[in-house]
Amino acid sequence: MYKTLETIRQNIDQSLKNNYTTALSLALTINDKGVPENFDEIAKQLLASNNGINAVQLVPNGIISHIYPLKGNEAAIGLNILTSEKHQFEASQSIKNSKMYFAGPLELKQGGLGIVGRMPVHKDNKFWGFSAVVIHLNTFLHNSGINSIDSSKYYFQLSKVNPITQKELFFLPVNKNLSKNSSVTSVIPDGDWKLYLTDKKPHEFYPFLFTLGFFGILLAALFAFVTTRFLKKPAELEDLLEKQADKLLKNEIKFKSIFDQAAVGITYLDSITGQFSEVNKKFCDLIGYSSEELKLLDVKAITHPDDIEKSLNFLKKLYQKEIQEYAMEKRYITKSGEIIWVNITVSALWKKEEPTSKHVIIVEDITKRKNADQIVLDSQQRIESLINTVDGIVWECDANTLEFTFVSKKVENILGYTAKEWMSTPTFWTDHIYNKDKNFALQFCAEQTSKKLNHDFEYRMIAKDGSIVWLRDIVNVITENGEVKSLRGIMIDVTKNKETEADLNNSFNLVSEQNKRLLNFSYIVSHNLRSHTSNITSIVDLITNSDSEEEKEEMIELLKSVSDSLNETMLNLNEVVNIQTNVGLTTENLNLKQYIDNTLAILSNQIELKGIQVISSVESDIEVNYNPAYLESILYNLISNAIRYSHQERHPIIHIDTYKEAKKTVLKVSDNGIGIDLKRNGHKIFGMYKKFSTHKDSKGIGLFITKNQIDAMGGNITVESEPNLGTTFKVYIS
Repeated sequence: MYKTLETIRQNIDQSLKNNYTTALSLALTINDKGVPENFDEIAKQLLASNNGINAVQLVPNGIISHIYPLKGNEAAIGLNILTSEKHQFEASQSIKNSKMYFAGPLELKQGGLGIVGRMPVHKDNKFWGFSAVVIHLNTFLHNSGINSIDSSKYYFQLSKVNPITQKELFFLPVNKNLSKNSSVTSVIPDGDWKLYLTDKKPHEFYPFLFTLGFFGILLAALFAFVTTRFLKKPAELEDLLEKQADKLLKNEIKFKSIFDQAAVGITYLDSITGQFSEVNKKFCDLIGYSSEELKLLDVKAITHPDDIEKSLNFLKKLYQKEIQEYAMEKRYITKSGEIIWVNITVSALWKKEEPTSKHVIIVEDITKRKNADQIVLDSQQRIESLINTVDGIVWECDANTLEFTFVSKKVENILGYTAKEWMSTPTFWTDHIYNKDKNFALQFCAEQTSKKLNHDFEYRMIAKDGSIVWLRDIVNVITENGEVKSLRGIMIDVTKNKETEADLNNSFNLVSEQNKRLLNFSYIVSHNLRSHTSNITSIVDLITNSDSEEEKEEMIELLKSVSDSLNETMLNLNEVVNIQTNVGLTTENLNLKQYIDNTLAILSNQIELKGIQVISSVESDIEVNYNPAYLESILYNLISNAIRYSHQERHPIIHIDTYKEAKKTVLKVSDNGIGIDLKRNGHKIFGMYKKFSTHKDSKGIGLFITKNQIDAMGGNITVESEPNLGTTFKVYIS
C-alpha cells in the first residue's frame, strides 16, 4: 500500500512540476509593458504539450483577462480572485510566499470542480498578476493514477484543511465504515493536500491462515493419536487411515479452491523443461490462454523477446542453486498479442541438497503502473523539449552558493558554452560576468534574493568566443518553510535590442539636429531671401515705370539698401554653412580668463557708455581645449547681448563665472537686463533671425551662430530667463 501511494504521490509531484513549467512559459508572453503577446498561439502549444491541464489563464492585478481555450470558460472572464471569498485567501498566500500554489479542488466559475495553480508574476519588481493553469478534478485523478487503483481492494481519499474554517474537507465519496488503522497517508505540500489509501479487507487472509494453522495442529494431534492407536490397535489403523485420507482429499480440494481464486497469478513450472504444470485462474485471465493451452507451452513462449535473456540468467542461477528465489519486472505477450508488464516472484520448490524439480511463480499485473511511469517519463521529455525550444537559457541554481544545478541547451546557441561546461565549475556564472557589470549584477541579485523578491535585470557576459553578450535575466526566488533555497529563471539575449536601441538613439539625435537645421535654412530661403528678391523685383518695376530721373535715383538708392541686406543674409548663411561643414576644427589649450578679458577690452566703450558693472570670478589658471575663433565669437555674442539688452531703469550688472559639473567646465554669463519670455519664445530662442525685442540692433543671428559653434565643439548651451528680471546663459565645455 505504501508503494502504491508513493507512486501516486510521485505522479502528482511530477504533474505539478510540469504545470509550473507551463505557467512559467505562459508568463514569458508578457512584454516589458505588461501586455501579453501571442497568448492564444503559445497557450495552444502549451496545452498540446501537457495533457495534465485543461486551460491556462493570465490574471493581471487579480482579474482574469485571458483564458485558453475561451470556449466553455467565458464565465470566468472578469472574475477578481483577490476580492472573491472563495479565491482571495489562497491567492494572497501565493503572493505572500512568492511561489506557485495549487488552490482547490473548488467550484469553478465556469462550472465543475477543479484545481487552479497560480504563479505570481512580477514586472520591474512590482506584482503584475498571475500566470495560472486550470485542472479539472477528473483530469487530476486520471493523471495521478488514482483511477487505476484496484477498487475491490483499496479505497482512495483526497483531503485538504480549509484555510478559513481549519476543518478537513474530503473531495471524494466518504466511506465511514473504513478504519484509519488500515490506512496509509502522504502529503502534497504544493497544494496542502493529504492522500489516504485504505485497505477495504484488512483481515481477508486471517480466516485462511487460521484454518491452515488449525488444520496443522489438528493433523499433528491426530497423527500422534493414530500412531498410539497403531501401536495398540493395528486393526483400527486401516480404518483410521481411510478416514484421514478422505479428510486430506477434502483439504486438498479446499487448497485448490484457494489457489484458483487467488488475487494474483500463480503457476508451477517444470524447472528442467520450463513447461507449465499447473496455473490458476488469475494467471489464465492475465495471459488469455486456458489452463490446457498453457500446459502445452513453456514460459519462453509467452515472454517478450527483449526479456528472455534476463529471465534465463536468473533461472540459471536458480538451477545451479546459487539462489533460492528472485524477483523481477518483465513483459508477457498475451494470446491476443497484447504486451503486459508483470512483477514476478520465483521460488524454488526444492531444498539445496535435493535435485532440481519445480518452481513456483507468483505474478502481479503492473501494466497500469508502468504506463503511468511512462506518462511521467514522456512528460519529463516533453518538458525538456519545451525548455530547449524556449528562446532563452532556462536555469536553476543554489540561492546561497550561486552554483548552477540546471542549464538548458540553449546556452550553446547564445554563449557558446555547453551545459556540462557551465555546471562543471561552481563559480562559472560569476566568473563570466562582464567586469564592468559584475559588482552591480551580484549586488542587485543578492539584495533582491535577501528580500525574497523576484527580479528582472540586464547585464553583460563574456561568451566562449570572447564576445560580449547582453542578457536580460528574469529570476524567480524559490522559498521553502520561509527560507530561500534556490533561484530559477531564464536568460534572454538582448544584444541586438541594445545595439538597435543605441543606433536608434544616435539616428534620432542626428535626424533631430538635421531637422532643426533644415527648418532654419527653409526659413531663410522661404522668408528672408524671398523677401529680398521680391523687394528687388518691385523696385526694378518701379524704376522701369518711373517718369523722372529724380524718382529713378531714389529707387536706385532703395535698391542698393535691399541689395546690402541680401548680401548680409548671404554672408550669415555662408558663416553657418562653414560652421556645420567644418569637421577638421583645430583646438588648443586656451586660457579662459585671458579670452574674457580680451572680449571685455573690445567692448569697453559700450560698457563705459551704458555704465555697466562687470563682475568676473573666473580664475586665471582655468584652461579649455577649444577652437580660438569660436571661443572669441561665443564670448563676444554672449557679453554683447548682455550689454545690448540691459535694463534702462536700473544699474546694469553682468556676472561671469565658471565651475565644474560632471567633468565639464561650465561658463555662466548672467545679467539683470530686460529678459526673455521663455514660455512664448523658449522653443525658438536659438533659431536664425528670431528676435525677442524691438531693439534696433537686434538681428536674430548671434545666438544662432553661437549655438552652432558650441554644438560643433561637442558642447551644449542652456538659457534661464524671466521678463524684466534678467537672463543667464550656461555654456558646457567638454
